Amino acid sequence: MIDLSPLRNQTYAVMGLGKSGLAAVAALCAAGAKPIAWDDKEEKRAEAEKLGATIADLATADLAGVAALVLAPGIPHTLPKPHPVAARAKSLGIPIIGDIELLIRAKPSARIIAITGTNGKSTTTALIGHIINTSGKCAAVGGNLGAPVLLFDDASGIFVIEMSSYQLELTPGLAAEVSILLNITPDHLDRHGDMAAYAAVKKTVFRSPEDKNTAIIGVDDDYCRTIAASLPKSIPMSIETVQENGICALSDGIIRFRGKTVFDMKDAPNLLGRHNWQNACAAWAACHAAGLADEGIAKGLETFPGLAHRQQKLAVMGGVAYINDSKATNADATEKALVCFNDIYWLVGGKPKSDGLADLHKYKDRIRHSFVFGDAEEAFSAYLAKYGMPFTHCGTMDVALEKAHAMAQTAGKGVVLLSPACASFDQFRNFEHRGEVFAELVAKLAKGNST
Repeated sequence: MIDLSPLRNQTYAVMGLGKSGLAAVAALCAAGAKPIAWDDKEEKRAEAEKLGATIADLATADLAGVAALVLAPGIPHTLPKPHPVAARAKSLGIPIIGDIELLIRAKPSARIIAITGTNGKSTTTALIGHIINTSGKCAAVGGNLGAPVLLFDDASGIFVIEMSSYQLELTPGLAAEVSILLNITPDHLDRHGDMAAYAAVKKTVFRSPEDKNTAIIGVDDDYCRTIAASLPKSIPMSIETVQENGICALSDGIIRFRGKTVFDMKDAPNLLGRHNWQNACAAWAACHAAGLADEGIAKGLETFPGLAHRQQKLAVMGGVAYINDSKATNADATEKALVCFNDIYWLVGGKPKSDGLADLHKYKDRIRHSFVFGDAEEAFSAYLAKYGMPFTHCGTMDVALEKAHAMAQTAGKGVVLLSPACASFDQFRNFEHRGEVFAELVAKLAKGNST
Protein backbone atom coordinates (compact mmCIF):
# COMPACT_ATOMS: atom_id res chain seq x y z
CA MET A 1 0.00 0.00 0.00
CA ILE A 2 1.18 3.53 -0.75
CA ASP A 3 2.21 5.47 2.34
CA LEU A 4 0.02 8.57 2.46
CA SER A 5 1.44 9.78 5.77
CA PRO A 6 2.20 13.26 4.32
CA LEU A 7 -1.60 13.64 4.25
CA ARG A 8 -1.97 12.78 7.95
CA ASN A 9 -4.79 14.57 9.79
CA GLN A 10 -6.22 15.94 6.55
CA THR A 11 -9.87 15.28 5.75
CA TYR A 12 -10.87 13.90 2.35
CA ALA A 13 -14.33 13.12 1.02
CA VAL A 14 -14.42 9.89 -1.02
CA MET A 15 -17.34 9.44 -3.42
CA GLY A 16 -17.74 6.05 -5.09
CA LEU A 17 -16.45 2.95 -3.32
CA GLY A 18 -15.39 0.64 -6.10
CA LYS A 19 -11.85 -0.76 -6.19
CA SER A 20 -10.09 2.58 -6.32
CA GLY A 21 -12.40 4.26 -3.82
CA LEU A 22 -11.98 1.53 -1.20
CA ALA A 23 -8.22 1.55 -1.79
CA ALA A 24 -8.23 5.31 -1.18
CA VAL A 25 -10.15 4.83 2.05
CA ALA A 26 -7.76 2.11 3.23
CA ALA A 27 -4.63 4.14 2.42
CA LEU A 28 -6.01 7.33 3.99
CA CYS A 29 -7.02 5.54 7.17
CA ALA A 30 -3.66 3.77 7.44
CA ALA A 31 -1.91 7.14 7.12
CA GLY A 32 -3.93 8.80 9.86
CA ALA A 33 -5.99 10.92 7.46
CA LYS A 34 -9.75 11.33 7.90
CA PRO A 35 -11.85 10.03 5.00
CA ILE A 36 -15.57 10.72 4.83
CA ALA A 37 -16.99 8.16 2.41
CA TRP A 38 -20.19 7.51 0.50
CA ASP A 39 -21.56 5.16 -2.11
CA ASP A 40 -25.12 4.47 -3.18
CA LYS A 41 -24.64 0.79 -2.32
CA GLU A 42 -25.05 -0.10 1.33
CA GLU A 43 -22.59 -3.01 1.16
CA LYS A 44 -19.86 -0.68 -0.15
CA ARG A 45 -20.50 1.78 2.66
CA ALA A 46 -20.16 -1.10 5.13
CA GLU A 47 -16.79 -2.07 3.66
CA ALA A 48 -15.52 1.50 3.96
CA GLU A 49 -16.75 1.75 7.54
CA LYS A 50 -14.83 -1.42 8.46
CA LEU A 51 -11.70 0.19 7.05
CA GLY A 52 -12.16 3.17 9.38
CA ALA A 53 -13.96 5.76 7.28
CA THR A 54 -16.70 8.02 8.54
CA ILE A 55 -19.83 7.24 6.53
CA ALA A 56 -21.95 10.22 5.53
CA ASP A 57 -24.07 11.18 2.55
CA LEU A 58 -21.82 13.68 0.79
CA ALA A 59 -24.82 15.38 -0.76
CA THR A 60 -25.76 16.76 2.67
CA ALA A 61 -22.79 16.15 5.01
CA ASP A 62 -20.75 18.97 6.54
CA LEU A 63 -17.79 19.38 4.19
CA ALA A 64 -16.05 22.19 6.04
CA GLY A 65 -12.30 21.61 6.12
CA VAL A 66 -12.34 18.93 3.41
CA ALA A 67 -9.06 19.09 1.45
CA ALA A 68 -10.51 17.51 -1.68
CA LEU A 69 -13.25 15.29 -3.03
CA VAL A 70 -11.76 11.99 -4.23
CA LEU A 71 -14.17 11.04 -6.98
CA ALA A 72 -14.45 7.63 -8.67
CA PRO A 73 -13.48 8.15 -12.33
CA GLY A 74 -16.77 6.73 -13.59
CA ILE A 75 -18.81 9.44 -11.86
CA PRO A 76 -19.36 12.50 -14.11
CA HIS A 77 -18.36 15.91 -12.80
CA THR A 78 -18.97 17.92 -15.98
CA LEU A 79 -20.77 16.26 -18.91
CA PRO A 80 -23.30 14.94 -19.58
CA LYS A 81 -24.47 16.23 -16.19
CA PRO A 82 -22.42 16.68 -13.01
CA HIS A 83 -23.19 14.28 -10.21
CA PRO A 84 -24.89 16.21 -7.35
CA VAL A 85 -21.93 15.59 -5.01
CA ALA A 86 -19.46 16.84 -7.63
CA ALA A 87 -21.64 19.89 -8.28
CA ARG A 88 -21.78 20.59 -4.55
CA ALA A 89 -18.01 20.30 -4.18
CA LYS A 90 -17.50 22.78 -7.01
CA SER A 91 -19.94 25.22 -5.46
CA LEU A 92 -17.98 25.04 -2.19
CA GLY A 93 -14.62 25.46 -3.89
CA ILE A 94 -13.46 21.97 -2.95
CA PRO A 95 -10.98 20.48 -5.47
CA ILE A 96 -12.15 17.32 -7.24
CA ILE A 97 -9.38 14.75 -7.67
CA GLY A 98 -8.84 11.01 -8.12
CA ASP A 99 -6.81 8.36 -6.36
CA ILE A 100 -3.75 8.89 -8.61
CA GLU A 101 -3.60 12.50 -7.43
CA LEU A 102 -3.42 11.27 -3.82
CA LEU A 103 -0.37 9.18 -4.73
CA ILE A 104 1.31 12.20 -6.34
CA ARG A 105 0.53 14.48 -3.39
CA ALA A 106 2.09 11.99 -1.00
CA LYS A 107 5.04 11.00 -3.24
CA PRO A 108 5.90 13.99 -5.45
CA SER A 109 9.27 12.47 -6.41
CA ALA A 110 7.86 9.10 -7.51
CA ARG A 111 9.11 7.70 -10.83
CA ILE A 112 5.98 7.41 -12.97
CA ILE A 113 5.44 6.10 -16.48
CA ALA A 114 1.95 7.22 -17.55
CA ILE A 115 0.19 5.65 -20.52
CA THR A 116 -2.97 6.83 -22.25
CA GLY A 117 -4.68 6.54 -25.63
CA THR A 118 -8.02 5.33 -26.93
CA ASN A 119 -6.74 1.85 -27.75
CA GLY A 120 -3.76 -0.24 -26.70
CA LYS A 121 -3.02 1.37 -23.36
CA SER A 122 -3.65 -1.75 -21.25
CA THR A 123 -1.36 -3.92 -23.35
CA THR A 124 1.30 -1.20 -23.41
CA THR A 125 1.08 -0.71 -19.65
CA ALA A 126 1.35 -4.42 -18.91
CA LEU A 127 4.15 -4.80 -21.47
CA ILE A 128 6.24 -2.01 -19.93
CA GLY A 129 5.76 -3.47 -16.45
CA HIS A 130 6.76 -6.91 -17.72
CA ILE A 131 9.90 -5.59 -19.40
CA ILE A 132 11.00 -3.67 -16.31
CA ASN A 133 10.39 -6.59 -13.98
CA THR A 134 12.09 -9.15 -16.22
CA SER A 135 15.07 -6.80 -16.44
CA GLY A 136 15.68 -7.15 -12.72
CA LYS A 137 14.15 -3.85 -11.66
CA CYS A 138 10.90 -3.43 -9.73
CA ALA A 139 7.76 -1.92 -11.23
CA ALA A 140 4.23 -1.69 -9.88
CA VAL A 141 1.59 -1.80 -12.61
CA GLY A 142 -2.02 -0.65 -12.48
CA GLY A 143 -4.35 2.33 -12.53
CA ASN A 144 -7.12 1.94 -15.09
CA LEU A 145 -5.74 -1.58 -15.57
CA GLY A 146 -5.58 -4.03 -12.67
CA ALA A 147 -4.69 -2.82 -9.18
CA PRO A 148 -5.64 0.67 -7.97
CA VAL A 149 -2.50 2.75 -7.59
CA LEU A 150 -2.87 3.17 -3.83
CA LEU A 151 -2.48 -0.60 -3.44
CA PHE A 152 0.94 -0.49 -5.15
CA ASP A 153 3.95 -1.76 -3.23
CA ASP A 154 5.34 1.47 -1.82
CA ALA A 155 8.89 0.19 -2.32
CA SER A 156 8.52 -0.24 -6.08
CA GLY A 157 11.10 1.71 -8.05
CA ILE A 158 8.79 2.70 -10.90
CA PHE A 159 5.02 3.11 -11.06
CA VAL A 160 3.61 2.15 -14.48
CA ILE A 161 0.13 3.65 -14.63
CA GLU A 162 -2.56 3.27 -17.28
CA MET A 163 -4.66 6.43 -17.31
CA SER A 164 -8.08 6.84 -18.89
CA SER A 165 -9.34 10.25 -19.93
CA TYR A 166 -11.53 10.24 -16.81
CA GLN A 167 -8.48 9.70 -14.60
CA LEU A 168 -6.44 12.36 -16.38
CA GLU A 169 -9.16 14.89 -15.62
CA LEU A 170 -8.83 14.03 -11.92
CA THR A 171 -5.03 14.21 -11.74
CA PRO A 172 -4.06 17.89 -12.05
CA GLY A 173 -0.68 17.30 -10.39
CA LEU A 174 0.48 14.55 -12.75
CA ALA A 175 4.27 14.72 -13.09
CA ALA A 176 5.39 11.66 -15.04
CA GLU A 177 8.98 10.84 -15.91
CA VAL A 178 7.74 9.23 -19.12
CA SER A 179 4.38 9.98 -20.73
CA ILE A 180 2.86 8.02 -23.62
CA LEU A 181 -0.06 8.94 -25.88
CA LEU A 182 -0.75 6.06 -28.26
CA ASN A 183 -3.66 7.26 -30.40
CA ILE A 184 -6.92 9.17 -30.35
CA THR A 185 -10.11 7.90 -31.98
CA PRO A 186 -13.75 8.64 -31.05
CA ASP A 187 -14.67 7.42 -27.56
CA HIS A 188 -16.34 8.70 -24.39
CA LEU A 189 -17.82 11.67 -26.23
CA ASP A 190 -20.78 11.69 -23.85
CA ARG A 191 -18.32 12.62 -21.08
CA HIS A 192 -16.18 15.06 -23.05
CA GLY A 193 -18.62 16.67 -25.47
CA ASP A 194 -16.64 16.47 -28.70
CA MET A 195 -13.37 15.18 -30.14
CA ALA A 196 -11.52 18.43 -29.54
CA ALA A 197 -12.30 18.29 -25.83
CA TYR A 198 -11.45 14.59 -25.65
CA ALA A 199 -8.08 15.22 -27.33
CA ALA A 200 -7.39 18.13 -24.98
CA VAL A 201 -7.84 15.83 -21.99
CA LYS A 202 -5.55 13.20 -23.51
CA LYS A 203 -2.87 15.86 -24.03
CA THR A 204 -2.75 16.50 -20.28
CA VAL A 205 -0.72 13.31 -19.87
CA PHE A 206 2.17 15.63 -20.82
CA ARG A 207 1.65 18.03 -17.90
CA SER A 208 5.25 17.62 -16.72
CA PRO A 209 7.77 20.26 -17.86
CA GLU A 210 9.45 19.12 -21.08
CA ASP A 211 12.89 19.09 -19.47
CA LYS A 212 11.65 16.60 -16.85
CA ASN A 213 9.52 14.39 -19.07
CA THR A 214 10.07 12.05 -22.01
CA ALA A 215 7.00 12.44 -24.23
CA ILE A 216 6.22 9.57 -26.62
CA ILE A 217 3.40 10.23 -29.09
CA GLY A 218 1.84 8.08 -31.80
CA VAL A 219 1.58 10.21 -34.94
CA ASP A 220 -0.69 8.07 -37.08
CA ASP A 221 -3.85 10.13 -36.47
CA ASP A 222 -4.52 13.83 -36.93
CA TYR A 223 -5.24 14.61 -33.28
CA CYS A 224 -1.98 13.10 -32.05
CA ARG A 225 0.01 14.71 -34.87
CA THR A 226 -1.29 18.11 -33.77
CA ILE A 227 -0.29 17.41 -30.16
CA ALA A 228 3.16 16.18 -31.26
CA ALA A 229 3.70 19.38 -33.24
CA SER A 230 3.12 21.37 -30.05
CA LEU A 231 5.78 19.35 -28.21
CA PRO A 232 8.91 19.60 -30.36
CA LYS A 233 11.05 17.54 -27.97
CA SER A 234 8.66 14.58 -28.09
CA ILE A 235 9.51 11.17 -29.56
CA PRO A 236 7.22 10.49 -32.55
CA MET A 237 6.02 6.93 -32.99
CA SER A 238 4.48 5.34 -36.07
CA ILE A 239 3.53 2.08 -37.74
CA GLU A 240 2.87 3.91 -41.02
CA THR A 241 5.76 6.28 -41.71
CA VAL A 242 9.50 6.36 -41.11
CA GLN A 243 10.52 8.34 -38.01
CA GLU A 244 14.23 9.07 -38.21
CA ASN A 245 14.20 10.91 -34.89
CA GLY A 246 11.65 8.64 -33.28
CA ILE A 247 10.55 5.03 -33.33
CA CYS A 248 8.64 3.06 -35.95
CA ALA A 249 7.70 -0.41 -37.13
CA LEU A 250 6.55 -0.51 -40.75
CA SER A 251 5.30 -3.31 -42.97
CA ASP A 252 8.29 -5.56 -42.26
CA GLY A 253 7.61 -5.58 -38.50
CA ILE A 254 11.12 -4.33 -37.72
CA ILE A 255 11.31 -1.78 -34.89
CA ARG A 256 13.72 1.04 -35.68
CA PHE A 257 14.58 3.50 -32.94
CA ARG A 258 16.29 6.71 -34.05
CA GLY A 259 17.39 5.01 -37.24
CA LYS A 260 18.78 1.89 -35.56
CA THR A 261 17.24 -1.56 -36.04
CA VAL A 262 16.47 -2.86 -32.55
CA PHE A 263 13.86 -5.66 -32.75
CA ASP A 264 11.90 -7.93 -35.11
CA MET A 265 8.27 -8.34 -34.06
CA LYS A 266 8.19 -11.93 -35.32
CA ASP A 267 10.16 -12.73 -32.15
CA ALA A 268 7.23 -11.55 -29.97
CA PRO A 269 4.65 -14.37 -30.40
CA ASN A 270 2.03 -12.85 -28.09
CA LEU A 271 2.00 -9.43 -29.74
CA LEU A 272 0.08 -10.21 -32.93
CA GLY A 273 -1.09 -7.53 -35.32
CA ARG A 274 0.26 -4.15 -36.37
CA HIS A 275 -1.53 -2.43 -33.50
CA ASN A 276 0.72 -4.38 -31.16
CA TRP A 277 3.73 -3.15 -33.11
CA GLN A 278 2.75 0.33 -31.94
CA ASN A 279 2.42 -0.92 -28.37
CA ALA A 280 5.86 -2.51 -28.61
CA CYS A 281 7.37 0.70 -30.02
CA ALA A 282 5.91 2.69 -27.14
CA ALA A 283 7.23 0.19 -24.61
CA TRP A 284 10.69 0.17 -26.20
CA ALA A 285 10.99 3.96 -26.16
CA ALA A 286 9.64 4.21 -22.60
CA CYS A 287 11.94 1.53 -21.19
CA HIS A 288 14.92 3.06 -22.97
CA ALA A 289 14.05 6.42 -21.38
CA ALA A 290 13.82 4.68 -18.00
CA GLY A 291 17.39 3.45 -18.39
CA LEU A 292 16.95 -0.18 -19.48
CA ALA A 293 19.42 -1.85 -21.83
CA ASP A 294 18.35 -2.99 -25.30
CA GLU A 295 18.95 -6.65 -24.41
CA GLY A 296 16.57 -6.47 -21.44
CA ILE A 297 13.89 -4.74 -23.47
CA ALA A 298 14.14 -7.36 -26.23
CA LYS A 299 13.88 -10.20 -23.70
CA GLY A 300 10.74 -8.63 -22.25
CA LEU A 301 9.09 -8.37 -25.65
CA GLU A 302 9.96 -11.97 -26.45
CA THR A 303 8.55 -13.32 -23.16
CA PHE A 304 5.45 -11.14 -22.77
CA PRO A 305 2.51 -13.51 -22.13
CA GLY A 306 -0.23 -11.21 -23.43
CA LEU A 307 -3.37 -10.00 -21.68
CA ALA A 308 -6.73 -11.62 -21.13
CA HIS A 309 -9.58 -10.37 -23.35
CA ARG A 310 -7.19 -8.99 -25.98
CA GLN A 311 -6.97 -11.45 -28.90
CA GLN A 312 -6.59 -14.18 -26.27
CA LYS A 313 -6.52 -17.66 -27.78
CA LEU A 314 -8.75 -19.83 -25.58
CA ALA A 315 -8.83 -23.12 -27.46
CA VAL A 316 -8.42 -24.89 -30.77
CA MET A 317 -11.12 -27.43 -31.64
CA GLY A 318 -11.47 -29.30 -34.92
CA GLY A 319 -9.08 -26.94 -36.65
CA VAL A 320 -10.95 -23.87 -35.38
CA ALA A 321 -9.36 -21.31 -33.01
CA TYR A 322 -11.52 -19.56 -30.40
CA ILE A 323 -10.39 -16.00 -29.67
CA ASN A 324 -11.52 -13.76 -26.81
CA ASP A 325 -11.17 -10.11 -27.83
CA SER A 326 -13.81 -8.74 -25.47
CA LYS A 327 -11.69 -5.63 -24.81
CA ALA A 328 -12.55 -4.46 -28.34
CA THR A 329 -15.31 -2.07 -27.29
CA ASN A 330 -15.33 0.07 -30.43
CA ALA A 331 -14.91 -0.36 -34.17
CA ASP A 332 -11.31 0.81 -34.19
CA ALA A 333 -10.31 -1.86 -31.66
CA THR A 334 -12.22 -4.57 -33.53
CA GLU A 335 -10.47 -3.61 -36.76
CA LYS A 336 -7.16 -4.55 -35.08
CA ALA A 337 -8.46 -8.11 -34.67
CA LEU A 338 -10.10 -8.47 -38.06
CA VAL A 339 -6.82 -7.74 -39.85
CA CYS A 340 -5.09 -10.57 -37.95
CA PHE A 341 -7.33 -13.46 -39.03
CA ASN A 342 -9.06 -15.09 -42.00
CA ASP A 343 -12.17 -17.29 -42.20
CA ILE A 344 -13.72 -15.42 -39.27
CA TYR A 345 -16.96 -16.40 -37.55
CA TRP A 346 -17.55 -13.05 -35.89
CA LEU A 347 -19.45 -12.51 -32.62
CA VAL A 348 -20.38 -8.82 -32.63
CA GLY A 349 -22.73 -6.71 -30.53
CA GLY A 350 -23.49 -5.19 -27.17
CA LYS A 351 -24.14 -1.56 -26.29
CA PRO A 352 -23.03 0.35 -29.41
CA LYS A 353 -20.63 3.29 -29.41
CA SER A 354 -21.21 6.44 -31.44
CA ASP A 355 -19.18 5.19 -34.42
CA GLY A 356 -21.13 1.93 -34.72
CA LEU A 357 -19.26 -0.43 -37.06
CA ALA A 358 -17.59 2.49 -38.88
CA ASP A 359 -16.15 1.00 -42.09
CA LEU A 360 -15.52 -2.57 -40.93
CA HIS A 361 -17.29 -3.85 -44.04
CA LYS A 362 -13.97 -3.47 -45.86
CA TYR A 363 -12.92 -6.71 -44.13
CA LYS A 364 -15.92 -8.63 -45.46
CA ASP A 365 -13.68 -11.02 -47.40
CA ARG A 366 -12.14 -12.17 -44.13
CA ILE A 367 -15.51 -12.73 -42.43
CA ARG A 368 -17.40 -15.93 -43.25
CA HIS A 369 -20.43 -15.11 -41.09
CA SER A 370 -21.44 -12.65 -38.36
CA PHE A 371 -23.45 -13.52 -35.24
CA VAL A 372 -25.11 -10.40 -33.85
CA PHE A 373 -26.35 -9.91 -30.28
CA GLY A 374 -27.20 -7.27 -27.69
CA ASP A 375 -28.61 -3.76 -27.95
CA ALA A 376 -26.76 -3.23 -31.23
CA GLU A 377 -28.45 -6.17 -32.95
CA GLU A 378 -30.94 -4.21 -35.06
CA ALA A 379 -28.52 -1.47 -36.15
CA PHE A 380 -25.62 -3.84 -36.82
CA SER A 381 -27.80 -6.26 -38.75
CA ALA A 382 -28.93 -3.41 -41.00
CA TYR A 383 -25.29 -2.44 -41.55
CA LEU A 384 -24.25 -5.98 -42.44
CA ALA A 385 -27.23 -6.40 -44.78
CA LYS A 386 -26.35 -3.14 -46.52
CA TYR A 387 -22.94 -4.54 -47.47
CA GLY A 388 -24.13 -8.02 -48.36
CA MET A 389 -22.43 -9.65 -45.36
CA PRO A 390 -24.21 -12.82 -44.12
CA PHE A 391 -25.33 -12.71 -40.49
CA THR A 392 -27.55 -14.39 -37.92
CA HIS A 393 -29.69 -12.73 -35.25
CA CYS A 394 -28.71 -14.23 -31.90
CA GLY A 395 -30.00 -12.00 -29.10
CA THR A 396 -27.41 -13.09 -26.56
CA MET A 397 -23.73 -13.99 -26.68
CA ASP A 398 -24.22 -17.60 -25.63
CA VAL A 399 -26.54 -18.19 -28.58
CA ALA A 400 -24.07 -16.42 -30.86
CA LEU A 401 -21.27 -18.73 -29.73
CA GLU A 402 -23.44 -21.82 -30.10
CA LYS A 403 -24.33 -20.95 -33.70
CA ALA A 404 -20.79 -19.82 -34.61
CA HIS A 405 -19.32 -23.01 -33.14
CA ALA A 406 -21.65 -25.20 -35.16
CA MET A 407 -20.94 -23.39 -38.42
CA ALA A 408 -17.17 -23.24 -37.91
CA GLN A 409 -16.93 -26.89 -36.94
CA THR A 410 -18.81 -27.85 -40.08
CA ALA A 411 -16.24 -25.90 -42.10
CA GLY A 412 -13.40 -27.47 -40.15
CA LYS A 413 -11.24 -24.37 -40.19
CA GLY A 414 -11.23 -20.70 -39.26
CA VAL A 415 -11.57 -18.54 -36.18
CA VAL A 416 -14.52 -17.99 -33.85
CA LEU A 417 -13.81 -14.41 -32.82
CA LEU A 418 -15.51 -12.47 -30.05
CA SER A 419 -14.59 -8.90 -30.97
CA PRO A 420 -17.81 -7.04 -30.16
CA ALA A 421 -17.06 -3.42 -31.26
CA CYS A 422 -19.38 -2.44 -28.40
CA ALA A 423 -19.50 -1.69 -24.72
CA SER A 424 -20.73 -4.56 -22.58
CA PHE A 425 -23.17 -2.89 -20.21
CA ASP A 426 -26.34 -4.11 -21.86
CA GLN A 427 -25.79 -7.74 -20.77
CA PHE A 428 -22.59 -7.78 -18.65
CA ARG A 429 -20.93 -5.87 -15.80
CA ASN A 430 -17.94 -4.87 -17.94
CA PHE A 431 -15.79 -6.18 -20.79
CA GLU A 432 -13.89 -8.45 -18.40
CA HIS A 433 -17.12 -10.12 -17.29
CA ARG A 434 -18.15 -10.56 -20.93
CA GLY A 435 -14.79 -12.14 -21.76
CA GLU A 436 -14.88 -14.38 -18.71
CA VAL A 437 -18.34 -15.67 -19.63
CA PHE A 438 -17.18 -16.28 -23.19
CA ALA A 439 -14.12 -18.17 -21.90
CA GLU A 440 -16.32 -20.33 -19.67
CA LEU A 441 -18.64 -21.15 -22.56
CA VAL A 442 -15.70 -22.06 -24.79
CA ALA A 443 -14.26 -24.26 -22.02
CA LYS A 444 -17.54 -26.16 -21.85
CA LEU A 445 -17.49 -26.67 -25.61
CA ALA A 446 -13.90 -27.87 -25.43
CA LYS A 447 -14.75 -30.30 -22.65
CA GLY A 448 -17.64 -31.68 -24.68
CA ASN A 449 -15.43 -31.88 -27.75
CA SER A 450 -12.90 -34.04 -25.87
CA THR A 451 -15.40 -36.60 -24.57
